[in-house]
Amino acid sequence: MNLKEKMQFHAADAALGQILKYIDKDPIGNLTKLVNVSEKLAGSTFPKVNFEKFRQALSTPGHVWVEYALSIIRDTDRDALQKAIMAMGYGTYVATKTVRENREKHRCNFPNIILFDPTSACNRKCKGCWSADYGHKYSLTMAEMESIVAQGRELGAHLYMLTGGEPLLRKDDIFKLCEANPDCMFLCYTNATLVDDAFCAEMNRLGNLTLALSIEGTAESNDARRGEGSYETTVRAMELLQKRRCFFGISVCYTSQNIDFVTSDAFLDDMLAKGAKFGLYFNYMPVGQNAVPELVPSPAQREYMYRWLRKIRNAETGKPMFVMDFQNDAEYVGGCIAGGRNYFHINASGDIEPCVFIHYSDSNIRTHTLLEALQRPLFQAYYHNQPFNDNHLRPCPMLENPDCLRHIIAETGAASTDILSPESVETLCARCDRFAAAWAPEAERLWREFDHPQTKTYYYRDTI
Repeated sequence: MNLKEKMQFHAADAALGQILKYIDKDPIGNLTKLVNVSEKLAGSTFPKVNFEKFRQALSTPGHVWVEYALSIIRDTDRDALQKAIMAMGYGTYVATKTVRENREKHRCNFPNIILFDPTSACNRKCKGCWSADYGHKYSLTMAEMESIVAQGRELGAHLYMLTGGEPLLRKDDIFKLCEANPDCMFLCYTNATLVDDAFCAEMNRLGNLTLALSIEGTAESNDARRGEGSYETTVRAMELLQKRRCFFGISVCYTSQNIDFVTSDAFLDDMLAKGAKFGLYFNYMPVGQNAVPELVPSPAQREYMYRWLRKIRNAETGKPMFVMDFQNDAEYVGGCIAGGRNYFHINASGDIEPCVFIHYSDSNIRTHTLLEALQRPLFQAYYHNQPFNDNHLRPCPMLENPDCLRHIIAETGAASTDILSPESVETLCARCDRFAAAWAPEAERLWREFDHPQTKTYYYRDTI
């Protein structure tokens, strides 16, 4: 942060601290004050109607999202909560302005979020996951991770998601990144095997680090994919995180085999009871040499997920947990968010990929800056072709529109980044053709059934 940004950050932090001091005495009143302060700080960056919706919810007795907010305030270490709000709130405010300015200046995509893999190493071997196949050979250096965050902040990215491999194998380096960047939020997708008392204490001290613990329903459905004992390990970590008042959530890969388990009321109620505050749901993608196409949810299951999400987030019928599905929520962000439009991915070898699920690249952090990667043919192809479908229930250039990915890779010459077994785009897309064809008519029917948000002006601009 420069001097001006530091002054703004500390002023906002002081104001937030005053509000949080009184939050226990009058939660609703002080949450309303927080909304009002946030609106003033945001200026014209975000639509006024968003803040009005927050105020309306706070005035509605029993509102699910108010209960959710109160649970975070009640259950999270107070100092850590203030630091997290500052990292997310102030970071988002700065990021949104910077990203919009950069998009217009450079005429290419600029991300809000960057995913990167500190290491390819993993101590699990989940079915259908490519990470464990890569072994322990590849890691980003500390200097490279610092450079990613430094360059990312210049682009406007203030949220960093760490994947892998198991990112917590590099936990000491992750702690250093968090401490050096208090206006950025860091989220680690983790199998929870390395969560202990010392880790929880450091999470709370830093405040701008959170976890998404991988779990998939019951012990049986979880361990069938993630290995015997995985469920018990994850549950023990949740209990410890909850005891230490840490803010965390869950990461769920839903498949044709576990979808009923991971969407059941019993599962969500259990996760809530164990302290989870958010759930990030991912449609299984048939990527890598050990991919299992049969695990891709069927069109009927995909429609079920779409309807379930809207039920579970409803202010009256939902649960006090923030749940999102990167595939079925595309209508809220104008389609595919990859290729730098909202995020991109850097693997443990430094390859800069458009998506964590699309392992092709024409740039590497060891030979290109992040800005150069955004301006190279692969990311430019994303920039000029997004959205890949006007029906945002078919957002992905691979899973729902495989011919789009075929065209992009052929046009740009991007190479496979699969470390062990380079995969041709035809091999990958051929696994998606059947689902794409079957889903297309169902997606069209479902798209016509509902009204959808008009996201174009806010989330992506016209490239014509």
